[in-house]
Amino acid sequence: MKKEEIHTLWNNMKPQLNEKQKRQYATTLAKTYRYGGATIVHQITKISPNTLTKAKKELQQQQNTTNLTHTENNRIRKKGAGRKKLETKHQNLQTIIEQTITNNTYDNPQKTLTYTTKSLRNIQQTLQTQHNINISFRSIATQLQTQGYSLQQNKKMLQIGEKHPDRNMQFEHINQTTKAFLDEGQPVISVDTKKKELVGNYANKGSEYRLKKNPRLVFDHDFPEGKLLKVAPYGVYVLNDNTAFVNLGSSGDTAEFAVQSIYRWWDVVGKHSFPDAKKLLVNCDCGGSNGYRTRLWKVELQRFADMSGLDVYVCDLPPGTSKWNKVEHRLFCFISKNWAGQPLVDVETVVSLISSTTTRKGLRVVCQSDSNVYLRGKKISDEEFKAVNISKVGSHGEWNYIISPTK
Repeated sequence: MKKEEIHTLWNNMKPQLNEKQKRQYATTLAKTYRYGGATIVHQITKISPNTLTKAKKELQQQQNTTNLTHTENNRIRKKGAGRKKLETKHQNLQTIIEQTITNNTYDNPQKTLTYTTKSLRNIQQTLQTQHNINISFRSIATQLQTQGYSLQQNKKMLQIGEKHPDRNMQFEHINQTTKAFLDEGQPVISVDTKKKELVGNYANKGSEYRLKKNPRLVFDHDFPEGKLLKVAPYGVYVLNDNTAFVNLGSSGDTAEFAVQSIYRWWDVVGKHSFPDAKKLLVNCDCGGSNGYRTRLWKVELQRFADMSGLDVYVCDLPPGTSKWNKVEHRLFCFISKNWAGQPLVDVETVVSLISSTTTRKGLRVVCQSDSNVYLRGKKISDEEFKAVNISKVGSHGEWNYIISPTK
């Protein structure tokens, strides 16, 4: 057989053969070339002469031995061949990795690994330099996953100060009241103000898909000359139908602004969605612009009750539990995801981005800009406050109360 024929046969068969079959087929081709066949086949296949000799012995053994099992006869490599598993080579590998990642320097600078080096590649470097263990960062990730580790962010669960002794009782009251309203088809809303957002061509956390090497260019600082424009999105989330209304104010985050946001929701959406409503349940934080100690909040709710004709039931979340407010994790978090990486260049852009926020569960958002000026420090006299038609509910009347129309 000529050299060119061997080359053609090898190229045609190579893609269809495994490791064992390749070396045995190559040594068979070498026999057909007579003298010097192993050298020619080595040049064509790049298989070493030692491997060809090994394959020749394998073929002879298979011909002379008839008692090999099916598994042994079809084995590609010898039993025990190949690279040893990391766990076999380093029997205490998992213990070393676990000690490395839990060994931080928050309170002890003499520890091995600082908290800033907990990336997979830096763990890899630490294992190589200090324990002489050569392991890829991907294998480290597999080991950590096997041990039950995963990347986790901070979770706001630890309350500063002591928990209110009646916190659970208040949550049960909120749950029972909300369920009763929903069963009756009466509107239930969760309200709060999202953190103020800077309007302009400034950096916004997150990423967006764009053509390669074409990032969106924004200002390198957030404090240019002149007055900065900030907007305060006040959210009204409706538990009944998974809808929301956002009043985008550019003035102070006051109680007057909070109630005006509720009134705008009722005027634009609420009264059309709930034409037979007789009462409204408002779930909110016990502090801030809608706090239970704020007189202006209750006076403005009285005005809203008079204009809408609704009995306004208010249930405040107990102190230190604002993170459980529905509007936070059913509206605001999705707004932040929707505009991630996109600078809020002007008010119209903010309104558009909020209005386009949706979820797989069907969230729909209506957003309007509010150009009214809400002054801070507005005082309510005793006479004005006494005119509020308020009824306290239960043992915690400061958190649970009803404001009814005076007409």
